[in-house]
Amino acid sequence: MFAGNARSVRRRLTLTAVTTAIVTAVALLAIATLRTVKAALVPVKAIRRELEEITATDIGRRVPVPAAQNEIRQLAETINQTLDRLEASAEQQRRFASDASHDLRSPLTAMRAQVEEALRYPDDVDWKAKAGAMLTSLDRLQAIISDLLTLAKLDSGVPARHERIDLGALVGDELDRRRRNVRVDRDLQPGVAITGDRLRMARLLTNLLDNAERHADSQISVSVSVDGETAVVEVLDDGAGIASEQRELVFQRFARLDASRNRDEGGTGLGLPIAREIARAHRGILRLEDSTRGARFVLRIPLHPGREGGP
Repeated sequence: MFAGNARSVRRRLTLTAVTTAIVTAVALLAIATLRTVKAALVPVKAIRRELEEITATDIGRRVPVPAAQNEIRQLAETINQTLDRLEASAEQQRRFASDASHDLRSPLTAMRAQVEEALRYPDDVDWKAKAGAMLTSLDRLQAIISDLLTLAKLDSGVPARHERIDLGALVGDELDRRRRNVRVDRDLQPGVAITGDRLRMARLLTNLLDNAERHADSQISVSVSVDGETAVVEVLDDGAGIASEQRELVFQRFARLDASRNRDEGGTGLGLPIAREIARAHRGILRLEDSTRGARFVLRIPLHPGREGGP
Protein backbone atom coordinates (compact mmCIF):
# COMPACT_ATOMS: atom_id res chain seq x y z
CA MET A 1 0.00 0.00 0.00
CA PHE A 2 2.76 2.37 0.98
CA ALA A 3 4.74 1.30 -2.11
CA GLY A 4 1.77 2.16 -4.34
CA ASN A 5 1.43 5.56 -2.76
CA ALA A 6 5.15 6.19 -3.27
CA ARG A 7 4.93 5.30 -6.94
CA SER A 8 1.95 7.61 -7.34
CA VAL A 9 3.81 10.46 -5.68
CA ARG A 10 6.85 9.85 -7.90
CA ARG A 11 4.63 9.91 -10.99
CA ARG A 12 3.06 13.18 -9.89
CA LEU A 13 6.44 14.69 -9.17
CA THR A 14 7.77 13.51 -12.52
CA LEU A 15 4.71 14.93 -14.31
CA THR A 16 5.10 18.20 -12.44
CA ALA A 17 8.78 18.38 -13.33
CA VAL A 18 8.09 17.64 -16.99
CA THR A 19 5.29 20.19 -17.10
CA THR A 20 7.47 22.78 -15.42
CA ALA A 21 10.28 22.06 -17.87
CA ILE A 22 7.91 22.37 -20.85
CA VAL A 23 6.43 25.63 -19.54
CA THR A 24 9.90 26.99 -18.89
CA ALA A 25 11.08 25.98 -22.34
CA VAL A 26 8.03 27.54 -23.96
CA ALA A 27 8.54 30.73 -21.96
CA LEU A 28 12.22 30.89 -22.89
CA LEU A 29 11.31 30.22 -26.53
CA ALA A 30 8.69 32.96 -26.44
CA ILE A 31 11.20 35.40 -24.92
CA ALA A 32 13.79 34.47 -27.53
CA THR A 33 11.24 34.77 -30.32
CA LEU A 34 10.10 38.16 -29.03
CA ARG A 35 13.67 39.40 -28.89
CA THR A 36 14.32 38.07 -32.39
CA VAL A 37 11.20 39.72 -33.76
CA LYS A 38 12.06 43.01 -32.05
CA ALA A 39 15.57 42.86 -33.47
CA ALA A 40 14.18 42.09 -36.90
CA LEU A 41 11.74 45.01 -36.67
CA VAL A 42 14.44 47.54 -35.74
CA PRO A 43 15.26 48.29 -39.40
CA VAL A 44 11.54 48.37 -40.21
CA LYS A 45 10.99 51.00 -37.52
CA ALA A 46 13.97 52.96 -38.84
CA ILE A 47 12.50 52.82 -42.35
CA ARG A 48 9.08 53.95 -41.05
CA ARG A 49 10.58 56.89 -39.10
CA GLU A 50 12.65 57.99 -42.07
CA LEU A 51 9.71 57.67 -44.42
CA GLU A 52 7.56 59.81 -42.12
CA GLU A 53 10.23 62.53 -42.10
CA ILE A 54 10.69 62.30 -45.86
CA THR A 55 6.95 62.71 -46.41
CA ALA A 56 6.88 65.73 -44.13
CA THR A 57 10.11 67.48 -45.12
CA ASP A 58 12.31 66.37 -48.00
CA ILE A 59 11.40 63.95 -50.79
CA GLY A 60 15.08 63.90 -51.79
CA ARG A 61 16.02 61.79 -48.77
CA ARG A 62 15.99 58.00 -48.81
CA VAL A 63 15.23 55.29 -46.25
CA PRO A 64 18.12 53.25 -44.80
CA VAL A 65 18.88 49.97 -46.54
CA PRO A 66 19.84 47.10 -44.18
CA ALA A 67 23.01 45.19 -44.96
CA ALA A 68 21.34 41.80 -44.68
CA GLN A 69 20.06 40.25 -47.89
CA ASN A 70 16.46 39.67 -46.83
CA GLU A 71 12.90 40.82 -47.43
CA ILE A 72 13.39 43.98 -45.35
CA ARG A 73 16.26 45.04 -47.58
CA GLN A 74 14.06 44.43 -50.63
CA LEU A 75 11.32 46.52 -49.01
CA ALA A 76 13.75 49.41 -48.41
CA GLU A 77 15.06 49.23 -51.97
CA THR A 78 11.51 49.21 -53.37
CA ILE A 79 10.60 52.24 -51.23
CA ASN A 80 13.68 54.11 -52.44
CA GLN A 81 12.90 53.28 -56.05
CA THR A 82 9.38 54.61 -55.55
CA LEU A 83 10.81 57.77 -53.98
CA ASP A 84 13.14 58.15 -56.97
CA ARG A 85 10.15 58.07 -59.32
CA LEU A 86 8.16 60.47 -57.15
CA GLU A 87 11.07 62.91 -56.99
CA ALA A 88 11.55 62.77 -60.76
CA SER A 89 7.82 63.32 -61.29
CA ALA A 90 7.76 66.24 -58.86
CA GLU A 91 10.75 67.83 -60.56
CA GLN A 92 9.11 67.41 -63.95
CA GLN A 93 5.95 69.05 -62.63
CA ARG A 94 7.95 71.95 -61.21
CA ARG A 95 9.72 72.51 -64.51
CA PHE A 96 6.43 72.22 -66.39
CA ALA A 97 4.74 74.77 -64.11
CA SER A 98 7.69 77.14 -64.49
CA ASP A 99 7.76 76.84 -68.27
CA ALA A 100 3.97 77.11 -68.53
CA SER A 101 3.90 80.27 -66.44
CA HIS A 102 6.66 81.75 -68.61
CA ASP A 103 4.83 80.97 -71.85
CA LEU A 104 1.56 82.29 -70.48
CA ARG A 105 3.20 85.50 -69.31
CA SER A 106 4.77 86.24 -72.71
CA PRO A 107 1.54 87.03 -74.63
CA LEU A 108 0.08 88.77 -71.59
CA THR A 109 3.17 90.98 -71.31
CA ALA A 110 3.00 91.79 -75.02
CA MET A 111 -0.66 92.77 -74.77
CA ARG A 112 -0.05 94.90 -71.69
CA ALA A 113 2.78 96.74 -73.43
CA GLN A 114 0.58 97.39 -76.47
CA VAL A 115 -2.27 98.75 -74.33
CA GLU A 116 0.05 100.96 -72.27
CA GLU A 117 1.64 102.38 -75.42
CA ALA A 118 -1.76 103.07 -76.95
CA LEU A 119 -2.98 104.83 -73.83
CA ARG A 120 0.18 106.92 -73.60
CA TYR A 121 -0.03 108.13 -77.20
CA PRO A 122 -3.68 107.70 -78.21
CA ASP A 123 -3.53 110.16 -81.11
CA ASP A 124 -0.59 108.39 -82.75
CA VAL A 125 -2.01 104.86 -82.57
CA ASP A 126 -3.17 102.88 -85.57
CA TRP A 127 -6.00 101.23 -83.67
CA LYS A 128 -6.73 98.68 -86.39
CA ALA A 129 -3.13 97.49 -86.47
CA LYS A 130 -2.97 97.53 -82.69
CA ALA A 131 -6.11 95.39 -82.43
CA GLY A 132 -4.65 92.93 -84.93
CA ALA A 133 -1.45 92.62 -82.91
CA MET A 134 -3.41 92.04 -79.72
CA LEU A 135 -5.56 89.41 -81.41
CA THR A 136 -2.37 87.57 -82.38
CA SER A 137 -1.26 87.54 -78.74
CA LEU A 138 -4.74 86.40 -77.67
CA ASP A 139 -4.68 83.58 -80.22
CA ARG A 140 -1.35 82.37 -78.84
CA LEU A 141 -2.64 82.60 -75.28
CA GLN A 142 -5.76 80.65 -76.22
CA ALA A 143 -3.70 77.99 -77.99
CA ILE A 144 -1.45 77.49 -74.94
CA ILE A 145 -4.43 77.21 -72.60
CA SER A 146 -6.16 74.75 -74.93
CA ASP A 147 -3.06 72.58 -75.12
CA LEU A 148 -2.63 72.68 -71.34
CA LEU A 149 -6.21 71.51 -70.88
CA THR A 150 -5.64 68.71 -73.39
CA LEU A 151 -2.55 67.54 -71.53
CA ALA A 152 -4.42 67.70 -68.22
CA LYS A 153 -7.10 65.39 -69.63
CA LEU A 154 -4.50 62.98 -70.99
CA ASP A 155 -2.53 62.99 -67.73
CA SER A 156 -5.66 62.33 -65.68
CA GLY A 157 -6.44 59.24 -67.74
CA VAL A 158 -9.81 60.41 -69.04
CA PRO A 159 -11.05 57.38 -71.02
CA ALA A 160 -11.03 57.67 -74.78
CA ARG A 161 -13.61 56.37 -77.20
CA HIS A 162 -12.87 53.10 -78.95
CA GLU A 163 -14.00 52.79 -82.54
CA ARG A 164 -12.66 51.42 -85.78
CA ILE A 165 -10.69 54.07 -87.66
CA ASP A 166 -9.44 53.87 -91.24
CA LEU A 167 -6.08 55.49 -90.66
CA GLY A 168 -5.38 56.27 -94.31
CA ALA A 169 -8.76 57.95 -94.72
CA LEU A 170 -8.26 59.95 -91.51
CA VAL A 171 -4.84 61.18 -92.64
CA GLY A 172 -6.29 62.10 -96.02
CA ASP A 173 -9.10 64.05 -94.36
CA GLU A 174 -6.62 65.98 -92.23
CA LEU A 175 -4.50 66.80 -95.28
CA ASP A 176 -7.57 67.97 -97.21
CA ARG A 177 -9.04 69.95 -94.34
CA ARG A 178 -6.96 73.01 -95.12
CA ARG A 179 -4.45 74.15 -97.69
CA ARG A 180 -0.81 73.73 -96.78
CA ASN A 181 1.89 76.29 -97.52
CA VAL A 182 4.28 73.60 -98.77
CA ARG A 183 3.97 70.76 -101.23
CA VAL A 184 2.57 67.56 -99.71
CA ASP A 185 3.45 64.13 -101.09
CA ARG A 186 1.14 61.40 -99.82
CA ASP A 187 1.27 57.62 -99.97
CA LEU A 188 -1.75 56.37 -98.03
CA GLN A 189 -2.40 52.64 -98.08
CA PRO A 190 -6.15 51.92 -97.94
CA GLY A 191 -7.82 49.70 -95.37
CA VAL A 192 -5.26 50.26 -92.59
CA ALA A 193 -7.61 50.18 -89.60
CA ILE A 194 -6.88 50.83 -85.93
CA THR A 195 -8.98 51.03 -82.78
CA GLY A 196 -9.10 54.39 -81.06
CA ASP A 197 -10.59 57.80 -80.47
CA ARG A 198 -11.10 59.55 -83.81
CA LEU A 199 -10.90 63.08 -82.38
CA ARG A 200 -7.71 62.39 -80.46
CA MET A 201 -6.08 60.64 -83.40
CA ALA A 202 -7.02 63.59 -85.61
CA ARG A 203 -5.35 65.88 -83.07
CA LEU A 204 -2.20 63.76 -83.12
CA LEU A 205 -2.03 63.85 -86.92
CA THR A 206 -2.74 67.58 -87.07
CA ASN A 207 0.07 68.28 -84.61
CA LEU A 208 2.53 66.21 -86.66
CA LEU A 209 1.47 67.81 -89.94
CA ASP A 210 1.55 71.35 -88.54
CA ASN A 211 4.98 70.76 -87.04
CA ALA A 212 6.31 69.38 -90.33
CA GLU A 213 4.87 72.31 -92.31
CA ARG A 214 6.38 74.90 -89.97
CA HIS A 215 9.87 73.44 -90.32
CA ALA A 216 9.85 72.29 -93.95
CA ASP A 217 11.76 74.21 -96.63
CA SER A 218 9.36 73.35 -99.43
CA GLN A 219 7.91 69.85 -99.00
CA ILE A 220 6.52 67.29 -96.55
CA SER A 221 5.86 63.60 -97.18
CA VAL A 222 3.15 61.58 -95.44
CA SER A 223 2.64 57.83 -95.65
CA VAL A 224 0.40 55.18 -94.10
CA SER A 225 1.39 51.51 -94.30
CA VAL A 226 1.31 48.18 -92.47
CA ASP A 227 4.25 46.42 -90.81
CA GLY A 228 3.15 43.02 -89.52
CA GLU A 229 0.39 43.68 -86.98
CA THR A 230 1.23 47.36 -86.73
CA ALA A 231 -0.04 50.41 -88.57
CA VAL A 232 2.71 52.89 -89.43
CA VAL A 233 2.36 56.61 -90.15
CA GLU A 234 5.42 58.58 -91.26
CA VAL A 235 5.61 62.37 -91.52
CA LEU A 236 8.81 63.71 -93.04
CA ASP A 237 9.84 67.31 -93.73
CA ASP A 238 12.77 68.58 -95.80
CA GLY A 239 13.93 71.13 -93.23
CA ALA A 240 17.08 71.36 -91.16
CA GLY A 241 16.35 68.22 -89.16
CA ILE A 242 17.00 67.46 -85.50
CA ALA A 243 20.26 66.23 -84.00
CA SER A 244 20.11 62.69 -82.63
CA GLU A 245 20.85 63.86 -79.07
CA GLN A 246 17.81 66.18 -79.21
CA ARG A 247 15.29 63.65 -80.51
CA GLU A 248 13.72 63.03 -77.11
CA LEU A 249 13.92 66.67 -76.12
CA VAL A 250 11.29 67.64 -78.71
CA PHE A 251 8.74 65.50 -76.84
CA GLN A 252 9.32 67.34 -73.57
CA ARG A 253 6.77 69.99 -72.69
CA PHE A 254 7.82 73.53 -73.62
CA ALA A 255 11.16 72.22 -74.88
CA ARG A 256 13.51 74.75 -76.45
CA LEU A 257 15.77 73.72 -79.33
CA ASP A 258 18.41 75.56 -81.32
CA ALA A 259 17.42 78.35 -83.69
CA SER A 260 17.29 76.09 -86.75
CA ARG A 261 14.23 74.30 -85.37
CA ASN A 262 12.97 77.07 -83.09
CA ARG A 263 11.74 79.45 -85.76
CA ASP A 264 8.19 78.40 -84.96
CA GLU A 265 6.27 81.48 -83.88
CA GLY A 266 2.89 79.77 -83.97
CA GLY A 267 3.67 76.73 -81.89
CA THR A 268 3.02 76.37 -78.18
CA GLY A 269 5.79 73.90 -77.34
CA LEU A 270 3.11 71.33 -76.49
CA GLY A 271 2.07 69.90 -79.86
CA LEU A 272 4.57 67.03 -79.98
CA PRO A 273 4.20 66.10 -76.29
CA ILE A 274 0.43 65.94 -76.81
CA ALA A 275 0.92 63.76 -79.90
CA ARG A 276 3.11 61.31 -77.97
CA GLU A 277 0.65 61.12 -75.05
CA ILE A 278 -2.19 60.36 -77.49
CA ALA A 279 -0.04 57.65 -79.10
CA ARG A 280 0.64 56.10 -75.70
CA ALA A 281 -3.07 56.18 -74.84
CA HIS A 282 -3.62 54.06 -77.98
CA ARG A 283 -0.82 51.60 -77.03
CA GLY A 284 1.32 53.14 -79.75
CA ILE A 285 4.81 54.60 -80.08
CA LEU A 286 5.73 57.98 -81.56
CA ARG A 287 9.38 58.81 -82.08
CA LEU A 288 11.91 60.46 -84.36
CA GLU A 289 13.83 58.09 -86.61
CA ASP A 290 16.77 58.42 -88.99
CA SER A 291 16.34 60.28 -92.27
CA THR A 292 18.70 61.61 -94.92
CA ARG A 293 17.18 65.09 -94.59
CA GLY A 294 14.79 66.87 -92.30
CA ALA A 295 12.88 65.31 -89.41
CA ARG A 296 11.10 61.97 -89.77
CA PHE A 297 8.36 61.29 -87.22
CA VAL A 298 7.13 57.69 -87.12
CA LEU A 299 3.93 56.54 -85.39
CA ARG A 300 3.43 52.83 -84.77
CA ILE A 301 0.09 51.64 -83.42
CA PRO A 302 -1.57 48.18 -83.20
CA LEU A 303 -3.95 47.29 -86.00
CA HIS A 304 -7.66 46.85 -85.40
CA PRO A 305 -8.53 43.16 -84.82
CA GLY A 306 -9.93 41.56 -87.95
CA ARG A 307 -8.70 44.34 -90.20
CA GLU A 308 -9.83 44.25 -93.78
CA GLY A 309 -6.80 45.81 -95.40
CA GLY A 310 -3.30 44.45 -95.61
CA PRO A 311 0.06 44.98 -97.22
